[in-house]
Amino acid sequence: MSAPLAGVRVLEYAQYVAGPLCGVVLRDLGADVIKIEPPPGDAYRYVMPVSPGLGRFFVPLNRGKRSVVLDLKTSEGRGRSAALLATADIVLHNYTPGRAAAFGLEWDAIHAAHPALVVGVVTSFGTTGPLAGTPAYDLVAQARSGLLTAHAGPGDEIPVRAGGIPMADLTAGYLLASTVLAALVASRTTGVGALVDVSLLAAAMAVQVQDLVWLEDERSLEARIATFADLAARADEIAGDTAMNPYYRCYEGRDGFLAVACLNLAQRRAFLALFDLDDATVDAPDLVPSDPDLLAAKRRLTAEIESRIARDGASVWLERLAAAGVPSSPVLVRESVPSDEQVRASGLVAEVAQPGLGRVRMLRSLVGSAEPAPAPELGADTEAVLAELA
Repeated sequence: MSAPLAGVRVLEYAQYVAGPLCGVVLRDLGADVIKIEPPPGDAYRYVMPVSPGLGRFFVPLNRGKRSVVLDLKTSEGRGRSAALLATADIVLHNYTPGRAAAFGLEWDAIHAAHPALVVGVVTSFGTTGPLAGTPAYDLVAQARSGLLTAHAGPGDEIPVRAGGIPMADLTAGYLLASTVLAALVASRTTGVGALVDVSLLAAAMAVQVQDLVWLEDERSLEARIATFADLAARADEIAGDTAMNPYYRCYEGRDGFLAVACLNLAQRRAFLALFDLDDATVDAPDLVPSDPDLLAAKRRLTAEIESRIARDGASVWLERLAAAGVPSSPVLVRESVPSDEQVRASGLVAEVAQPGLGRVRMLRSLVGSAEPAPAPELGADTEAVLAELA
């Protein structure tokens, strides 16, 4: 795909993860993304620092953008910001309503001055309710959405984010990108812009969309599991679910781990045939049998498959699974992903010359054809961008 957003200008006042991720997506689609930073820079520059003014996480979330330093606490900074707003198609920020108004980014004022402008805002909890305007971060959103207790392992004493991944932040960034693009299409047609709000709470719930279903006959459970104070019980529950479903889980071999994913009847039967085993519940692998005999049989089935795979090794079973048409994969650690044959063939990782760091490998554009580019040094484009206003 070429650059469908060529000619579109985005002003990104957002910091940290969600807003900048949205900006990266728009940049990869061809937009000119100008990152407006305060004099100290985006605070994420100083998280996991790997070079002066560059954080490990900042680089992939800001590659290919232009950095302009403006002090929005001064009248001069706000004046230059207002001049830039007149050139923009999309504005992104994650300020609370009070700070947005103080910095000249309040929606009513922007919309009055620039009716076609699309404004995308990342909030913590949305714009209504008792927590509207309250600042928060990914961990808080995961906690309030139930996502933080969706994973627990034996030995966990307190809830932790699965893999340390900021799922609420990342989901919010992608949701914001898709929504502001829809608003941009409407704006080009009607001449009327829109205010788009995506909250971290909503994003943390969106990533659980298939699990957040509450059936009427399950409401009695609410009082019993309103909170998972005993994390060991949660870990036992997750382990029990895994033991009841041998068709969608990971196994350990002598030479590594493998994942098996059988979501239809043909795949489940092909999987069982490899072991010459039978399962009375094969048509409903997610069903937890209530009959004690069926329950015991299910556990014996899972234990037998575990034993076979452990004895012969993961690599041997991956070949057998592939030949049988059973979806499977080795389990890779993040450090080995760039060297994976399929990842290389798909061109999913790019190498970029990052000032101050040298050659850096990172996830390449997944939505457009923009060439990989480094993250900007703080204020590197201030003079050039302001000169364009003249």
